Amino acid sequence: MFDIQKVTKDFVQKLTETNAPQWRAYIQSIDEALSSVKIRTQRDARRVELARHNLIEIRRHLKRMDERVTTLEEQLQVLEEQGKAKKGKK
Repeated sequence: MFDIQKVTKDFVQKLTETNAPQWRAYIQSIDEALSSVKIRTQRDARRVELARHNLIEIRRHLKRMDERVTTLEEQLQVLEEQGKAKKGKK
């Protein structure tokens, strides 16, 4: 039988096992690389500006995803506690 709680728990656990700060390091590295680019033309300046804007948007989305994962983890804990309480009553 398909156990949705176990699958969800395993999924969330795999998400949390990966280093969450790792994406922050990647973004910082990209930002530093963009800062070190020598801009010689207006075209290059626009490209770097667009890349920085996209990086800001990525940072925002990842922050929201982290918040959502945290919320889902909390909800999962509540569901697990409720499941254990129901099993204890039987």
